[in-house]
Amino acid sequence: MHHEEGQARVIDTLVSTEEAGSRLDAFLAARLGVSRSMAAKAVQGGNVVVDGDARKPSFRLKQGMRVQGALALKAQGPAPAPQEIALEVLFEDASIVVINKPAGMTVHHGAATKGGTLVNAILARYPEIASVGDPDRPGIVHRLDKLTSGVMVVARTSEAHAALARAFKAHEHARVYLAVCWGRMTRERGTIETLMARNPRDRTRMTSRAAKGRRAVTHWEVVRQWDDFTLLRLRLETGRTHQIRVHLADAGHPVAGDPVYGPRRRCRTIKDPRLRSYVEGLGRQMLHAHVLGIRHPATDTFMEFSADIPSDMQSFMHVMDMAGSGPAS
Repeated sequence: MHHEEGQARVIDTLVSTEEAGSRLDAFLAARLGVSRSMAAKAVQGGNVVVDGDARKPSFRLKQGMRVQGALALKAQGPAPAPQEIALEVLFEDASIVVINKPAGMTVHHGAATKGGTLVNAILARYPEIASVGDPDRPGIVHRLDKLTSGVMVVARTSEAHAALARAFKAHEHARVYLAVCWGRMTRERGTIETLMARNPRDRTRMTSRAAKGRRAVTHWEVVRQWDDFTLLRLRLETGRTHQIRVHLADAGHPVAGDPVYGPRRRCRTIKDPRLRSYVEGLGRQMLHAHVLGIRHPATDTFMEFSADIPSDMQSFMHVMDMAGSGPAS
């Protein structure tokens, strides 16, 4: 069980069979609806004990262990402020809000972003979300990269936040993406399964060429192919940071326009000058979260939400249709 007491969230609970093997910080984050970093700070500060003993955030829990403690519910910096920013709302009820996030919008503030985020926009429209989950990222249970567009769900209540956070951690949701990637595929469909970890040479990047890391699985199928690019439909079995972008880049088919994992000089290989110029000017990775399926946290009904392919990706595909041979099936 857990409850809120003043500005703290208190927990006193036993580890279930399903949770056995979880890291202590991940267990707390899922149970209390806070970020793993916030949970880790509470553990390092001695505010959480396991069977009466202080442990490290990486401590692996066993079934039946008793976890007790309290997490301060104070934002680590200035609390995010409401900002009137247009939102495309796909669905809303008392428990959740589903939105179509535009490319270019950051989900929550961080070291480099203090305003103009999805959280700022959500707080202006749904002020009650300020007290839901982590104060630094209220309501947020999953993320999309700044330059990725598409469907996201936000929790409106603490109960919904806890239920969705558990479901996302257990990969109980369905996520389908559309991506335009470099090159033509030799097969119609396939699966990429690797371990994924931070790149040891650049901690802001991920790599799937890792001997140790977290399991990452991406299923893909070809929708359309052009001379230089392919439109893929991808289904995530796991949801690691930058997963699709890294899997496709490491497979030799990076997402078109990807500023981090994309090829720097590959544009020179494009024969059509208009298409070459267009690709050089792409302002973001051509990646869109097309479908999100979740179990509703209050009713347990499976619900599926979709967002149409955005105009910038449609324009890119139109330019490819105009260039040379056009699409092949």
